[in-house]
Amino acid sequence: EWICPESVDKGKMGITDYAQSRLGDIVFLELRAPGTKVEQFSKIGEIESAKAVSDLFTPVSGKVLEINQAAINEPQLVNRDPYGDGWLIRLEVSKPSELDALMDSDEYDKFVTQSYE
Repeated sequence: EWICPESVDKGKMGITDYAQSRLGDIVFLELRAPGTKVEQFSKIGEIESAKAVSDLFTPVSGKVLEINQAAINEPQLVNRDPYGDGWLIRLEVSKPSELDALMDSDEYDKFVTQSYE
């Protein structure tokens, strides 16, 4: 999962392009409702593809502000545009310092390349 800070205490999250490519065609999303409080790395939903059902985890602690209803209605958006129209959840970040410990996109790409390919 990725998170893109939108302000000091808000961020938008989704799954990475690598993750969606490994999952294949996404057919169903189940996400926590707005108002739900979550702790870092806790389950925040499920994503179902033609290959598997996978848990989704939040990269930071906070509260669900909004879910992407367009992606719920058309899960293929996640395959087509995981960093744009296929985002999943907007969060109020309760512990912004948790963002500092996460990988940036270059670190993630290097990790995936070294670990899985």
